[in-house]
This record gives sequence, C-alpha cells and structure tokens, in this order.
Amino acid sequence: MQNLIRRAFAAASFALVCAALPVSAQETVRIRGTIERIEGPVFVVKTRDGAEVKLSLTDNPLFVAIVKSTLADIKPGMFVGSTGMTQADGSQRAIEVHIFPESMRGTGEGHYDWDLKPQSKMTNANVEKTVAGVDGQMLSVKYKGGEKKILVTPDTAIVTYVTGDRSDLKPGTKIFVAAKKQSDGTLQAPRITYGKDGLTPPM
Repeated sequence: MQNLIRRAFAAASFALVCAALPVSAQETVRIRGTIERIEGPVFVVKTRDGAEVKLSLTDNPLFVAIVKSTLADIKPGMFVGSTGMTQADGSQRAIEVHIFPESMRGTGEGHYDWDLKPQSKMTNANVEKTVAGVDGQMLSVKYKGGEKKILVTPDTAIVTYVTGDRSDLKPGTKIFVAAKKQSDGTLQAPRITYGKDGLTPPM
C-alpha cells in the first residue's frame, strides 16, 4: 500500500507542476468550482463566478484529495505552498498554506503571480524556520533564487494532500482543476483536486 501511495504522489507531483506554474491563458485555465452533476464521463461544474463548464478527464487520471491540517503540522524542513497577499514590509500574509507530502517536494517551486484573488502570489518553498508573533506564526521559507517570510494567521486555511478516489466525486464536491480548452469548448484535465468531506480547496 505504501508503494502504491508513493507512486501515486510521484505521478501527482508532475501533474501539480502543470497546475502550479505560471501558464499561458490560451493553454491552460484554472477552474475553481462545484460539481453540479455528472453526465457519464463528463463533470458539469459551476465555477466560482457562476459559469457552467463541462469537464472531462484524460486517460488514467489522478484524483487528489485535500484535507484539513493545522499550524502545528508545519515544521522546519517541510516543503509547503502558500497563496498570499504582499504586505508593506514585503512579507506575504497567507490566505492558505498547503503542506506537500515529501514525494511532492519541489513542486511548482518559486514565487509568482496567482489568481486566487487579485494581486495574490503563490510561494512554493522549503520551510527554514517558524517564529511565533503577535499576529500569528511567521514562516521563513527559501526557494531556488530567493526567500520569503509568510505570516500564517488564525484566518489562514491550512491543508494537505492525500490520495483520492473517483468515487468521492459527487454533486456538491468542491474542486480545483488546471484544464486545457478543447476545440468544442469543453475542458479536459489529467487530474482533479477536490475537497474531502465538504472542504473547499483553498488554492
């Protein structure tokens, strides 16, 4: 079972690179939404802006579940990703932090624009140290070519990844997908990341 999980996350790491790295809008679109219904192999998804899109999956797709985690689970030496807003001192105020399994270390490494909110940034990096402060926990993180300080507050969503299953995907499931637009206007993706037990993927 451990080998199976390890292989699944090794494959997922490649897929997540495609989802996390900055990409051309013509090539890939990020979909955040809720499964409205399932029509055979097609997922009908209502996006966060109210649009309805049809999503199909490539052969041998990956299903990755997002589950809740806690600040106490973040330790120096871990590889994490965080969507944040830049503060006046240059640090990032974290909207969310996702803890990568060790097999996904290096996924989407760097600091770049993100589209969760206007002006938001994604930082995927190694945790060097954590320091408690008045407003929350400050993470000092380092990535190839730079480093950042990330403020994790009580309002920050903290999650991690576990191996998912197709059977979890039902109407009402919240998903995050990086998909390619097809010639007929539908979307296709190699992977669905979804919230387990009603959770909304915060990325």
